[in-house]
Amino acid sequence: MPLLLRRQPLSPSLLSSFFLRRSMSSKPTPTDPINPSNTRIGWIGTGVMGRSMCGHLIKAGYSVTVFNRTVSKAQPLLDMGATLADSPNSLASQSDVVFSIVGYPSDVRRVLLDPTSGALSGLSSGGVLVDMTTSEPSLAEEISESASSVNCFSIDAPVSGGDLGAKNGKLSIFAGGDEATVKRLDPLFSLLGKVNFMGASGKGQFAKLANQITIASTMVGLVEGIVYAHKAGLDVRKFLEAISTGAAGSKSIDLCGERILKRDFDPGFYVNHFVKDLGICLNECQRMGLALPGLALAQQLYLSLKAHGEGDLGTQALILALERLNNVSVQPVGA
Repeated sequence: MPLLLRRQPLSPSLLSSFFLRRSMSSKPTPTDPINPSNTRIGWIGTGVMGRSMCGHLIKAGYSVTVFNRTVSKAQPLLDMGATLADSPNSLASQSDVVFSIVGYPSDVRRVLLDPTSGALSGLSSGGVLVDMTTSEPSLAEEISESASSVNCFSIDAPVSGGDLGAKNGKLSIFAGGDEATVKRLDPLFSLLGKVNFMGASGKGQFAKLANQITIASTMVGLVEGIVYAHKAGLDVRKFLEAISTGAAGSKSIDLCGERILKRDFDPGFYVNHFVKDLGICLNECQRMGLALPGLALAQQLYLSLKAHGEGDLGTQALILALERLNNVSVQPVGA
């Protein structure tokens, strides 16, 4: 007599295990090329820079979840199709790659490393943190070590280029961390600007700080030149046009020259944040035993703006400090 096999119903736990394996198999592995069909993006920080940067990823078709302390600042991204999370932890639990661009190192520590609400506590194994805040190199190293301990990755990738660079996808990105991970993230970075691999964890931050040191002295030179040209009776707009194509030409002139002449001090980059950056630079100089007098002077001038309640203006407001020193007010001739 043939033996009849009776089919037993699958247990709920077995079904759950089966579907979990199926869902995990669709997630990207560290060798899969990143694209909108296999990579979920989390974005923390939707201020002047972050809002435009995140928008490029949404326009490219990526599924994006956002978090910002002030929800109204994220509304333009929600209108584009992003989903709002109520914490960095919740955001990371829905993401494969988490970007952050916030104000201060203390903010970075809170949104990424807080043991209950931070992004790392919600990120799945193999996930990637990308911090684009200008922050402390030692914190970038700490984040990398913490990520590695839970089988995740961390890249420090601060940017330069201001609000216009963010809007146009033309930022310079300084990346530190695992080079293979940086290369794997290139489909995302390329939507934001040009990525430059600088070395191990923390080196992206060191490169950005060197960038800020360069900009600081350049801005001092720019506003001093403007004040001098004004006092000499030159048409300041013509003066800036004339020097912009010579050896004195710079991105600072391109980005800030016309804004200064129009008395447009809306922030492309906040004075408060620049003071923070230059303070980190000075701390690093003290640790290294470096004397950089141009940096120290620029930091003092920007600090004077903050003392006058002008910390929420853009960095081009440095002209105000030089005007006060010289009891002048620069206006373009014929304006």
